[in-house]
Amino acid sequence: MMPAADFLSLSLIIAFGAVAISQMLAMVRLVIGPHAGDRILALDTMVVNVIGMIVLVGMYQGSTLYFEVSLIIAMLGFVSTVAYARFVLRGDIIE
Repeated sequence: MMPAADFLSLSLIIAFGAVAISQMLAMVRLVIGPHAGDRILALDTMVVNVIGMIVLVGMYQGSTLYFEVSLIIAMLGFVSTVAYARFVLRGDIIE
């Protein structure tokens, strides 16, 4: 039977790989997305992947500082996605 520390390390390595593959696929969608909506969704997915990667790094290092950083990036990612979507749809951000 595996010790808990080894099981956690293996789980984190698998999670890092899954998030990295997801990030690469989102980058592909960003580059070849035929419409602006596809690119907006790809950018939002990339923000979510970055947040997941930061949380995984925080779990790996055992620090709670990374969780606060991920919350700030989540707020900025949401605002930037909404602003970019409004710009694409209406042509300006502030009415």
